[in-house]
Amino acid sequence: MERQFSSYEALFVFDLDLGDEGIKAIIEKFKGMIESTGKIIEVADWGKRRLAYPINDKNEGYYTLITFEGPGDLPAELNRVFNITDGTMRAMITKAVKPTAKTGIPSVASVSSAEPEAAPSDEPAKEESSDENQNTADSAAAAE
Repeated sequence: MERQFSSYEALFVFDLDLGDEGIKAIIEKFKGMIESTGKIIEVADWGKRRLAYPINDKNEGYYTLITFEGPGDLPAELNRVFNITDGTMRAMITKAVKPTAKTGIPSVASVSSAEPEAAPSDEPAKEESSDENQNTADSAAAAE
């Protein structure tokens, strides 16, 4: 029987005090954990970024996003290891939802391309309805 895989995204922030070699070693450790039971889709090193708020009196961290597919128990195991690994400031694993006709969740591309088209088409509809209301008010005033 084949195991059912789901898509996940793991975003984690590392302490810059680890240095480049230490950060790369931890990333390779997590990639190895994922590849042992799942499949890595993409690794995006966002690099050094400013934190939204200080964590452990630090204002910057090294961000990495890994998109992967794996069994349902893999995110819990990754979270456990994230929490006990020195140098990991924050980690978050979410289930990636692929847009389908069933879920009705649009993709990012369709939302950004639909917004400019939707705005002009909404404006004429509003103008027509306000013209109709004004015409109705004018005809009511004329009838009196």
